[in-house]
Amino acid sequence: MKFIDEAKIFVRSGHGGAGAISWRREKFVPRGGPDGGDGGAGGSVIIKVNRQLSTLLDFRFKKRFVAEDGHPGEKQNMTGQCGKDVLISVPPGTLIKDATTGEVLWDLKSSENEVVLLKGGRGGKGNQFFKNSVNQAPKFSQPGEDGAERELFLELKLLADVGIIGFPNAGKSTLISRISAAKPKIADYPFTTLVPNLGVVQGPDFKSFVVADIPGLIKGAHLGAGLGIQFLRHIERTRFFIHLIDASGFTERDPVADYKDLNDELRHYDEKRRADEGFFELSSRPQLVVLNKIDLLGKSDLVRLQKKFKALGVETLAISGATGVGIHKLINEMTVHIARFVGEKEDSFKENEKSKSFAEERATL
Repeated sequence: MKFIDEAKIFVRSGHGGAGAISWRREKFVPRGGPDGGDGGAGGSVIIKVNRQLSTLLDFRFKKRFVAEDGHPGEKQNMTGQCGKDVLISVPPGTLIKDATTGEVLWDLKSSENEVVLLKGGRGGKGNQFFKNSVNQAPKFSQPGEDGAERELFLELKLLADVGIIGFPNAGKSTLISRISAAKPKIADYPFTTLVPNLGVVQGPDFKSFVVADIPGLIKGAHLGAGLGIQFLRHIERTRFFIHLIDASGFTERDPVADYKDLNDELRHYDEKRRADEGFFELSSRPQLVVLNKIDLLGKSDLVRLQKKFKALGVETLAISGATGVGIHKLINEMTVHIARFVGEKEDSFKENEKSKSFAEERATL
């Protein structure tokens, strides 16, 4: 299935139905008076999160969503039928932006999210509504209210706790297939992974978390080299990164230089997104630096490489995605990092609540 993470759509809510101009015509009822009913309301455009979806592929084929107009009112004070709503389903993590201004209108993270994008127009009043003691036979009715229309830009950002970043062929797909039930494409050439992959990892004490494998970055990605940095949006919601480095030496790249180059790409991405509201810089997030493919590396070479990273103030873990060495320890470390993040978040929330209640007490004095 093709991975689509951006889409532009047009939405319009239904127009309200017009009120009716009608007169009561019944035997033995002279001067029956007005009996025109109100028009029905137009249908609304509603967007809802569907956990069964993982891409915006559906919007590649259908880009217009128009709700049904309300039906006009009828005689005998009958209200017109309301127009049917249009329900649009999107995957969790979808951002809805105004296509013209780029303003973020809604951020749909939870499966409970349901948003009325555009409300349908109200139905017009029939001539019966305008009857009064002065004007007992109104010969006019109210037209229905027009529906609204808008162009929207949908952007998908995957929801994951941990993001795996690294150069092409660092072993990211192998790692996610080893720690979860995900089955990404694995091959011995660069850019095997062309789309992000998600996997659920079972940690200690049956605690699970979601890991995202992002297509490889290379030096100059912010200038368009390789696959560029377009997929970095999918790790904007992650709590920390697994920075996976190929330690085997078979690529003839310097692992320390790879580490520095990839962090430079994160900083370049931050510069582009820094002005965006609510953006939290990727380069400042915690990283768990992992040296992969140690089964192809001698023990003395591994110790020498770890010392180089330690000289930079970077602690590393050593694993082999192919043989499974160090995988259990890595999962434990990931679980500890997530628990620490959640704990800090709860402490921050309690502190905010405490200061808020203190401020309320002072206001009442």
